[in-house]
Amino acid sequence: MPSRPRGVNEMIARMDDVIGRIDRTSASRAAERRNISRGAAAIARKATNIGVAIGLLIAATIAFGLIVGPIGIGGLFAVAALMFLAVLLFSFWPSEKPIVEFREDMPNQAVVQRLDSLLVRKRAALPAPAASRIDAISAQLPLLENRLGETQILDPLAQDARRLMGKHLPELIERYERVPPAYRHERDGEGMTVDERLIAGLDAAKTALDDLGRKLAHEDLTAFETQGRFIESRYKDSSGAIRSE
Repeated sequence: MPSRPRGVNEMIARMDDVIGRIDRTSASRAAERRNISRGAAAIARKATNIGVAIGLLIAATIAFGLIVGPIGIGGLFAVAALMFLAVLLFSFWPSEKPIVEFREDMPNQAVVQRLDSLLVRKRAALPAPAASRIDAISAQLPLLENRLGETQILDPLAQDARRLMGKHLPELIERYERVPPAYRHERDGEGMTVDERLIAGLDAAKTALDDLGRKLAHEDLTAFETQGRFIESRYKDSSGAIRSE
């Protein structure tokens, strides 16, 4: 087979690069949308808690005035101070729950959700190349959560996914964080820095998750192919024309 001209090879390489950038950009935007959604939900929870606290204070003040008697100027100042304290408390109180420890009996969907929460919190502390890999992994999680929700915990594919998402990937990020920043540019026995090792590990995790997602979807792909072939055989004749019956 004749070799392709150098210009064609260069054009194909450019197209691969452009497509890769588009994929990474799409993953980053999806991750940003999820982060914005989580931020808005956290703000809404704080506003709700503040509103409930102020409402309870007002109700308690009215009830006291109706049952006991007027609270006076001093009472009003006390209520105003309590409202101010409530606003401060719920404004600065941590809205995120701590990430739960991975357990062997944890449902499959909970394992995926735990990893998603962990990636969202750790992303900002990782170098930019690693953050883009985190975005790509996060983009895979909704499909995996859906598929694993229909899979038994003891299924071999579910076990592989649980080990990767529940243990190995979180441990990779945790051990990276333990390395002091001053030592992250030193090279190991294979000539890789800590940052490069992190990126290589994230790339390997993404590839493994791709493979797991493909295997989990294999049954549906097979069923779709079977249904398509049935419709073709039922409604097309040997010449390719649509049957009228």
